[in-house]
Amino acid sequence: MTRAPKAPSNFDLNGQGQLSEDNRWVIMEKLIPWSEFEVEYAKNFTSSTGAPAKSFRMALGALIIKERLGTSDAETVEQIRENPYLQYFLGLSGYSNEAPFDSSMFVYFRQRIGVSLVNKINEKMVKNQTEVQGEEVEKKSSDLSEPKNQGKLILDATCAPADIKYPTDLGLLNQAREHTEKIIDALHNQIQSPVKKKPRTYRNRARKEYLTLAKKRKPRQKERRKAIKKQLQYIQRNLTNIEGMGELQLLSKSHYKMLLVVAEVYRQQLSMYEKKEHSIPDRIVSLKQPHIRPIVRGKAGKSVEFGAKLSASCRNGYVFLDRISWDNFNESGDLKIQVEAFKRFTGFYPESIHVDRIYRTQENRASCKELGIRMSGVRLGRPPKNLSKSMKKQAQSDERIRNLIEGKFGEAKRRFSLGRVMTKLDNTSETSIAITFLVMNLSALLRQAFWLFFGLFHNKNLF
Repeated sequence: MTRAPKAPSNFDLNGQGQLSEDNRWVIMEKLIPWSEFEVEYAKNFTSSTGAPAKSFRMALGALIIKERLGTSDAETVEQIRENPYLQYFLGLSGYSNEAPFDSSMFVYFRQRIGVSLVNKINEKMVKNQTEVQGEEVEKKSSDLSEPKNQGKLILDATCAPADIKYPTDLGLLNQAREHTEKIIDALHNQIQSPVKKKPRTYRNRARKEYLTLAKKRKPRQKERRKAIKKQLQYIQRNLTNIEGMGELQLLSKSHYKMLLVVAEVYRQQLSMYEKKEHSIPDRIVSLKQPHIRPIVRGKAGKSVEFGAKLSASCRNGYVFLDRISWDNFNESGDLKIQVEAFKRFTGFYPESIHVDRIYRTQENRASCKELGIRMSGVRLGRPPKNLSKSMKKQAQSDERIRNLIEGKFGEAKRRFSLGRVMTKLDNTSETSIAITFLVMNLSALLRQAFWLFFGLFHNKNLF
């Protein structure tokens, strides 16, 4: 593991000059508390044998570069190989034309750097850069036994859609049937017994029956149910044959895992078919990513999204990931936890909380009132007949403030990768989502650093 240079001027460019101090990657390198989390990251490595592990700075830095540039894993490695500033950001001591690691290492980086560690880095990074403001607040409130409520807390939830095909019952059953056919083929090839014949699967007939309905623009309900019934029968026949063949220990891990997923999909689809229902708990919508669940959003154009639901808070213009789950949840239950997180981060409770209607429950209102926090929105119950101008003005101001976190979500989905999560595993997807929020705050700090640098440069020219 190579040591990070103390300054960009010490970075070896093979006699071709030196790095510029005002480059964005040089500035961002100074904003991240690399050394404070090296020990926690090193706990992932219990064995001393094998190839030496990549440093924490290289692992986190690679994920930040990928998210910042919006490139694929392979393209990110190429960018690092070609750019000396990126190699300096990763902690290398000099420029090398060889890639520091293979693109497959990104999976291990995401697994080793979990959501909790990324959130800690995010909070520590922002807190380090706002310590001066915090000290001023402490001086102003030093005469008080208990600091008054200060600042604004903005809360909201959203969904990070996964990169999957839009799921339909018939489409899922067709994929499940095809996987059972592959498992039968693989198991038959492993057994290699001349006595046992390979079970018939009727795959050509099943495929033809599926396409007959799938190609119809608007099939009738009876036709759809009939097609679903046929696919269920094909899957049941294949699962029975697989069980009869035995020797399941000969299957590879991927085939055995897929067999378990297919069996659960068959159970869910059969239950919905028999009960004539369209919902079931823990419904699987993707065979290759069975952890993904449908998230009902109720918004125009996207009533249902498929991915992880997350609850976030915005403090002083910086956004933090507070909760992430693959199951749907009511975000109003996170308000108390998010208020206490604000207290730990700033040292005092917020003066006001800006939320939408779902957060404005009686329990949350009572909790905020007890802590002296004003919650945005009108009171519960029948609305007053005549709203005063001050109340209307306050409501409009609260709504404008709440728009800040909506803008942050829009930035995360359009500028960064929250709009379509490309990672496939549940833990790697969660890390990827958390990295998005870290990079957003890092970009905000970078803009502030550029303005500070510009101001110092301008004042220097004046004198």
